Amino acid sequence: MSWQEFERLVDDAESQPELRWVLRHCRSAEDLILAARKLGYRVTRLDLQRAIEEERQEQRGDRPVATAADATTLTGGWDDARERL
Repeated sequence: MSWQEFERLVDDAESQPELRWVLRHCRSAEDLILAARKLGYRVTRLDLQRAIEEERQEQRGDRPVATAADATTLTGGWDDARERL
């Protein structure tokens, strides 16, 4: 539930300049969480950490690591990979 609240906070901040101003003037993650809670958003420190990590991954262009099955398909299996080495 708190992740949905965090997403609502972000959506509201994008559409409400006053809210965006308040959040931008927070000096720490704790300040931001406290301000959000005072404004009625039930968000947690973990929500903020998750959002920060997702933003970093998006900026870096990170993609999920392939599963073992995907890797096997891509390489043609271990035997084929060894033969090519």
